[in-house]
Amino acid sequence: MAKAELLFKERRELAGGSVMEVKIWRVPTPVPPSEHSLKYSLVYIVNGERMIGYDNERGKGDHRHYGLREESYRFTSPEQLITDFLADVKAAGGDV
Repeated sequence: MAKAELLFKERRELAGGSVMEVKIWRVPTPVPPSEHSLKYSLVYIVNGERMIGYDNERGKGDHRHYGLREESYRFTSPEQLITDFLADVKAAGGDV
């Protein structure tokens, strides 16, 4: 059975002790109900709490967390995923 391949991983310490971390893997089969071959986790943490998060998990598919709200996310490409995530981090006060 093929394993996931880590394509990208970056962790940044931002102003005020906040943290931004991005991890993207290529998976041998899509994570249902996602239809693409990537698994990802992008998170922005302030004072130990997730403020922004994008991920896809089995059963939920592509979605984002904005504070306590969780909503569906339409994945189009890894580049757009990172662009959308950084825009949300900036809107939440992150200095990216």
